[in-house]
Parts: sequence; C-alpha cells; structure tokens
Amino acid sequence: MKTTLLALTVAATLSDQTTTSIAADQTPAKQKIAVVISTLNNPWFVVLGETAKARAIELGYDATVFDSQNDTAKEASHFENLIAGGYKAVLFNPTDANGSVANVQKAKAAGVPVFCIDREINSTNVATAQMLSDNYSGCVALGLHFVKVVGKEGKYAELLGLVGDNNTWNRSKGFHSVVDRFPGLKMVAQQSADFDRAKGLEVFESILQKNPDIKAVFCGNDAMAMGAYQALVAAGKADHVKVFGFDGADDVVKLIAEKKIAATGMQFPKVMAQKAAEFADEYIKGKRDFQQKIPVKVELVTPENVSKYGDYGKK
Repeated sequence: MKTTLLALTVAATLSDQTTTSIAADQTPAKQKIAVVISTLNNPWFVVLGETAKARAIELGYDATVFDSQNDTAKEASHFENLIAGGYKAVLFNPTDANGSVANVQKAKAAGVPVFCIDREINSTNVATAQMLSDNYSGCVALGLHFVKVVGKEGKYAELLGLVGDNNTWNRSKGFHSVVDRFPGLKMVAQQSADFDRAKGLEVFESILQKNPDIKAVFCGNDAMAMGAYQALVAAGKADHVKVFGFDGADDVVKLIAEKKIAATGMQFPKVMAQKAAEFADEYIKGKRDFQQKIPVKVELVTPENVSKYGDYGKK
C-alpha cells in the first residue's frame, strides 16, 4: 500500500512539473519595437533614441535602437533586418527626406507601421504619422532675437545641417525670413557642417580665418554651435562673436546660462520620443486614425529664461 501511495505521489509531482514546464514554454514572447536613429554621434539623438526605447519598454515591449550613422545604406539594411525580424512598429528618425522614403514604403508593404520623429520624409502616405518640431517658427523667433542681440548691421555666417534633411532648410528659411529684412546684416558665408560638432569646428575655423570681423554665427543645430564656440575659444574671439544654435542640448543650455552662447531653440526630444512610442502601442492595439504631421512647438532659450530649461526640456 505504501509503495502504491509513493508511486502515485511521484507521478503527481512529475505531472505538476510537466504542466508547469508547458505553461512556461507557452508564455508569449514580448512584441518588438525598433527605434531607428539617424546618428548616435550626437547627444541630442542619443536622448531621442534612448527615451523612445525606454517608453516602449514601459509599455511592455522589447525595444532595440539601431544607429544609421547618417548613412542611407545602413538605414536600408536596418529596415530589411527589422522587417525580417518580426518587429511590430518602427520609431524612425530618418537620414534623408527623400532617400528614406523607400525604406518606409518597404515597412508599410510588410505591414509594419512607421512613426517619424524629429525629421520628416517627403511623402504624406507611407509613414503612419510624423511628429516634427515646428522648425520654421522656432527659427523665426531665433531670427528676431538675433537682430535684437547683434543689431541691424554687421557680418555674420551660417552653418547649415545635412543638405538632404528638410529641417536644415526649414530652420534656415525661418531665420532668413527675419534677418533678410535688414540689409545692413551681411551673410559672408553659408556652409554645411552636417549637424556635426567636429565638422562645425573645422568649417567655422576656416570661415573665421577668411572673415575675422564677423559679429555672429547662426548654427542649424547645437552640435555645430558647440563646434563654432570651440573655434572661437581657440581663436580668442569667444567674447566678440555671438553664437546661436538650435536643439536645446544640455551643453549649450549650460553655456547660455553662463552667457557664453546667445540663444538656442528647445525642441523637446523626450516629448516627441515618448509620444511616438505611445502611438506605436495604440497602433498595435488597433488604432488606425493618426494625424499625418503633428507639430511640436519650439521655445526660445536665452540668458533671461534659461533657468526654466535643462535635461532636454523644461525643468
């Protein structure tokens, strides 16, 4: 009798273990969201990518950040891999407004929704939604502040971002819509530094050598603004040339507080990244009616109001 009871107990234990094992094996794997970023060689984009990833994880997904290194070929490879890898959505910071369209089209054809963040693509029917800073209006405000600080006369230079990115031209056009009204303000150089700090330093060093009497430089992003500021420090001109940036990067905000950089435009990358992840979650759960382009207001940051800002947003 004891032998029989022992055998039944062992059998019941083995049965429970088998049931537990099967249940564990049947636990569904988390769905995956891809975060494809134009470049991680810029702290602002690192914040954009990591914030999007963190919000996706909070919402219950596995999330992976892919670095395109400002290379459309690498970006295309990422899209091929994520489509094959079964990712359910893409939070996308494009490398090129035209060149990135084909990648989004491939994802759409495969049933993978794409949510653009910060940078747009030149199509209104392939991305599910595009969340974009109001670059033009932000740089109108910067242009007005530029005239207030620099005055209505003097020479200045402009550092442009990537020529294939619409943000480059929207920022430049917004700035010039104001500054070009003042014929006494002469632009002596307008060159691309690809939104890159090291290139900003190199390009602006050359501009300074040719134009030692300039009064200001407008930079299409804060990475280039930091490069320009470094060039001014090296040339002993940091106290004489006003630097204007755009992004709201922490290092520039700190230099504005020290009155070493004149102003920047705060873009709120964390807001855009978090909202894009939330949109992806809503799509996966069944929502389909998304606004195609969603503008995010840019705020002017100056020495007068800088205490309100920090950590890539408002304190």
